[in-house]
Amino acid sequence: MAVVVMKVLNGLSAIAVLTSLYLLFWLLLSGNVRPDEVSLGVIASLILAFFTRDIVFKGRPELNLRRLIEGMKYVAYYFTVAEYLAHKDVIYRILHPRMPINPGIVKVPCTCKTDFGLTAVACSITNTPGTVSVETDTGRGVIYVNWINVTSMDLKACYESINKAFDEKLLKVFG
Repeated sequence: MAVVVMKVLNGLSAIAVLTSLYLLFWLLLSGNVRPDEVSLGVIASLILAFFTRDIVFKGRPELNLRRLIEGMKYVAYYFTVAEYLAHKDVIYRILHPRMPINPGIVKVPCTCKTDFGLTAVACSITNTPGTVSVETDTGRGVIYVNWINVTSMDLKACYESINKAFDEKLLKVFG
């Protein structure tokens, strides 16, 4: 009985978390907090959360407060520090008279073990200027990245320069 109750509560908490995220996204996109807009957003978010909860959470470690906090810390880091540093670097290269670039594709190791974690790292790399994830190899745990300024082909050096910060933080969230 207790196991069934825990499964129901985990399912409800997954729907509650997804509904909250979808509703926040809805409100940000609509830019409107009229009661009819919010009501429609709640209904749409609930329906979407019900149908996507297994896609997002099935086969993954249970959502808990620690993982949720790590995820929020990652989002804060990503949208402030990582984006700022990447934009600053690309702007420097664009404005520099010699345009110091050395583009190429490098192999970067990733310690995230789940498909979701590896995909999140690859998307983080792609969304920051100066790098684009070209392909992921889940079997080997590597990401092939088109890098604006290849300084080394060494795996450890590429890891340190491109995805160490993403990988370490997302490993705590997705495993």
